[in-house]
Amino acid sequence: MLGSIIQDKGKLKIWLGAGASGFILVSIIGFLIFSRVCPCEVTPGGLLFGETVDTPILDWNTTTANQENLCQLQIWAGIRPHSINLNCMVTPEGELFLSCSVCDRKYWAARVEENERAVLRLGNLLYPIFINRETDPSAMDRAFRARVLKLQYTDLETMVTPRPPVGQQRFDHWWTFRVTSRT
Repeated sequence: MLGSIIQDKGKLKIWLGAGASGFILVSIIGFLIFSRVCPCEVTPGGLLFGETVDTPILDWNTTTANQENLCQLQIWAGIRPHSINLNCMVTPEGELFLSCSVCDRKYWAARVEENERAVLRLGNLLYPIFINRETDPSAMDRAFRARVLKLQYTDLETMVTPRPPVGQQRFDHWWTFRVTSRT
Protein backbone atom coordinates (compact mmCIF):
# COMPACT_ATOMS: atom_id res chain seq x y z
CA MET A 1 0.00 0.00 0.00
CA LEU A 2 2.73 2.48 1.03
CA GLY A 3 4.71 1.59 -2.09
CA SER A 4 1.68 2.33 -4.28
CA ILE A 5 1.17 5.76 -2.65
CA ILE A 6 4.84 6.64 -3.13
CA GLN A 7 4.64 5.47 -6.73
CA ASP A 8 1.48 7.60 -7.31
CA LYS A 9 3.20 10.68 -5.82
CA GLY A 10 6.14 10.10 -8.14
CA LYS A 11 3.82 9.93 -11.15
CA LEU A 12 2.04 13.10 -9.98
CA LYS A 13 5.38 14.94 -9.76
CA ILE A 14 6.26 13.82 -13.28
CA TRP A 15 2.90 14.99 -14.63
CA LEU A 16 3.15 18.34 -12.81
CA GLY A 17 6.71 18.85 -14.05
CA ALA A 18 5.75 17.95 -17.61
CA GLY A 19 2.71 20.25 -17.45
CA ALA A 20 4.77 23.18 -16.11
CA SER A 21 7.50 22.58 -18.71
CA GLY A 22 4.90 22.40 -21.48
CA PHE A 23 3.27 25.64 -20.31
CA ILE A 24 6.63 27.43 -20.23
CA LEU A 25 7.54 26.12 -23.69
CA VAL A 26 4.19 27.15 -25.19
CA SER A 27 4.50 30.60 -23.54
CA ILE A 28 7.98 31.15 -24.98
CA ILE A 29 6.93 30.04 -28.47
CA GLY A 30 3.80 32.23 -28.25
CA PHE A 31 5.88 35.25 -27.19
CA LEU A 32 8.32 34.72 -30.08
CA ILE A 33 5.46 34.47 -32.58
CA PHE A 34 3.88 37.60 -31.06
CA SER A 35 7.25 39.38 -31.35
CA ARG A 36 7.44 38.53 -35.07
CA VAL A 37 4.00 40.07 -35.68
CA CYS A 38 4.03 43.15 -33.41
CA PRO A 39 4.49 45.97 -32.72
CA CYS A 40 1.51 46.55 -34.95
CA GLU A 41 -0.24 49.91 -35.21
CA VAL A 42 -0.88 50.82 -31.55
CA THR A 43 -0.29 47.37 -30.01
CA PRO A 44 3.21 47.06 -28.51
CA GLY A 45 5.34 44.04 -29.25
CA GLY A 46 8.25 42.18 -27.72
CA LEU A 47 11.62 41.45 -29.28
CA LEU A 48 12.63 43.04 -32.57
CA PHE A 49 14.26 40.78 -35.13
CA GLY A 50 16.57 41.67 -37.99
CA GLU A 51 20.20 42.00 -39.00
CA THR A 52 22.24 43.96 -36.45
CA VAL A 53 24.38 46.85 -37.72
CA ASP A 54 27.65 46.79 -35.76
CA THR A 55 29.26 49.92 -37.18
CA PRO A 56 28.64 53.18 -35.30
CA ILE A 57 26.33 55.64 -37.02
CA LEU A 58 27.62 59.21 -36.79
CA ASP A 59 25.36 60.69 -39.47
CA TRP A 60 21.85 59.21 -39.48
CA ASN A 61 21.26 60.69 -42.96
CA THR A 62 23.22 57.65 -44.19
CA THR A 63 20.37 55.37 -43.00
CA THR A 64 16.79 54.94 -44.19
CA ALA A 65 15.29 56.69 -41.13
CA ASN A 66 13.69 59.52 -43.11
CA GLN A 67 12.37 57.07 -45.72
CA GLU A 68 10.69 54.80 -43.15
CA ASN A 69 7.07 55.70 -42.44
CA LEU A 70 7.47 54.37 -38.90
CA CYS A 71 10.48 53.25 -36.94
CA GLN A 72 10.38 50.55 -34.30
CA LEU A 73 11.93 50.96 -30.87
CA GLN A 74 12.61 48.23 -28.33
CA ILE A 75 13.39 48.97 -24.70
CA TRP A 76 13.35 46.73 -21.64
CA ALA A 77 10.38 47.23 -19.33
CA GLY A 78 11.49 45.37 -16.24
CA ILE A 79 12.41 41.85 -17.34
CA ARG A 80 10.64 41.87 -20.69
CA PRO A 81 11.27 43.57 -24.03
CA HIS A 82 8.71 46.21 -25.06
CA SER A 83 8.66 47.46 -28.65
CA ILE A 84 6.58 50.17 -30.30
CA ASN A 85 6.05 51.93 -33.62
CA LEU A 86 6.81 55.63 -33.67
CA ASN A 87 7.96 58.41 -35.93
CA CYS A 88 11.68 59.06 -36.15
CA MET A 89 13.31 61.84 -38.07
CA VAL A 90 16.78 62.95 -39.07
CA THR A 91 17.80 66.60 -39.04
CA PRO A 92 19.87 68.03 -41.92
CA GLU A 93 22.83 67.85 -39.51
CA GLY A 94 22.43 64.05 -39.25
CA GLU A 95 20.91 63.91 -35.75
CA LEU A 96 18.24 61.27 -35.16
CA PHE A 97 15.24 61.96 -32.92
CA LEU A 98 12.14 60.04 -31.88
CA SER A 99 8.78 61.80 -31.84
CA CYS A 100 6.40 61.41 -28.90
CA SER A 101 3.16 63.37 -28.60
CA VAL A 102 1.44 63.46 -25.20
CA CYS A 103 4.37 61.39 -24.01
CA ASP A 104 3.73 61.84 -20.29
CA ARG A 105 0.88 59.31 -20.70
CA LYS A 106 2.84 56.70 -22.65
CA TYR A 107 3.94 53.47 -21.00
CA TRP A 108 7.31 53.24 -22.71
CA ALA A 109 8.40 56.84 -22.08
CA ALA A 110 8.00 56.46 -18.31
CA ARG A 111 10.56 53.64 -18.40
CA VAL A 112 13.27 55.50 -20.30
CA GLU A 113 16.14 56.55 -18.09
CA GLU A 114 19.30 58.48 -18.90
CA ASN A 115 21.33 56.74 -21.62
CA GLU A 116 18.64 54.08 -21.97
CA ARG A 117 19.91 51.08 -23.92
CA ALA A 118 17.54 50.30 -26.76
CA VAL A 119 17.29 48.82 -30.24
CA LEU A 120 15.96 50.73 -33.25
CA ARG A 121 14.71 48.86 -36.31
CA LEU A 122 14.76 50.61 -39.67
CA GLY A 123 13.44 48.24 -42.31
CA ASN A 124 15.10 44.92 -41.48
CA LEU A 125 18.17 46.45 -39.84
CA LEU A 126 18.64 46.67 -36.06
CA TYR A 127 20.70 49.48 -34.58
CA PRO A 128 21.91 49.22 -30.96
CA ILE A 129 21.32 52.71 -29.55
CA PHE A 130 21.09 54.92 -26.51
CA ILE A 131 18.09 57.23 -26.15
CA ASN A 132 17.83 60.33 -24.01
CA ARG A 133 14.96 62.72 -23.62
CA GLU A 134 15.91 66.01 -25.30
CA THR A 135 15.02 69.10 -23.28
CA ASP A 136 17.09 71.77 -25.02
CA PRO A 137 14.53 74.02 -26.80
CA SER A 138 16.75 74.68 -29.84
CA ALA A 139 17.43 70.96 -30.36
CA MET A 140 13.72 70.22 -29.86
CA ASP A 141 12.87 72.85 -32.49
CA ARG A 142 15.36 71.28 -34.97
CA ALA A 143 13.82 67.86 -34.33
CA PHE A 144 10.28 69.19 -34.73
CA ARG A 145 11.15 70.90 -38.03
CA ALA A 146 12.63 67.61 -39.25
CA ARG A 147 9.43 65.84 -38.15
CA VAL A 148 7.21 68.31 -40.03
CA LEU A 149 9.32 68.01 -43.19
CA LYS A 150 9.37 64.20 -43.05
CA LEU A 151 5.59 64.03 -42.55
CA GLN A 152 5.10 66.00 -45.79
CA TYR A 153 6.26 62.85 -47.63
CA THR A 154 4.96 60.09 -45.34
CA ASP A 155 2.50 57.56 -46.75
CA LEU A 156 -1.00 58.67 -45.71
CA GLU A 157 -2.03 55.09 -44.91
CA THR A 158 0.49 54.84 -42.04
CA MET A 159 -0.03 58.31 -40.61
CA VAL A 160 -1.64 58.35 -37.17
CA THR A 161 -1.91 62.15 -36.99
CA PRO A 162 -2.89 64.59 -39.73
CA ARG A 163 -0.13 65.95 -41.94
CA PRO A 164 1.07 69.18 -40.29
CA PRO A 165 1.43 72.42 -42.23
CA VAL A 166 5.03 73.20 -43.20
CA GLY A 167 5.24 76.16 -40.79
CA GLN A 168 3.79 74.25 -37.80
CA GLN A 169 5.33 75.30 -34.48
CA ARG A 170 6.34 72.78 -31.83
CA PHE A 171 3.60 71.83 -29.37
CA ASP A 172 4.23 72.26 -25.64
CA HIS A 173 3.14 68.66 -24.94
CA TRP A 174 5.52 67.22 -27.56
CA TRP A 175 8.56 65.30 -26.38
CA THR A 176 11.52 64.09 -28.35
CA PHE A 177 14.30 61.64 -27.62
CA ARG A 178 17.81 61.92 -29.04
CA VAL A 179 19.20 58.72 -30.51
CA THR A 180 22.91 57.93 -30.47
CA SER A 181 24.67 54.85 -31.73
CA ARG A 182 25.76 52.36 -29.06
CA THR A 183 28.38 50.52 -31.11
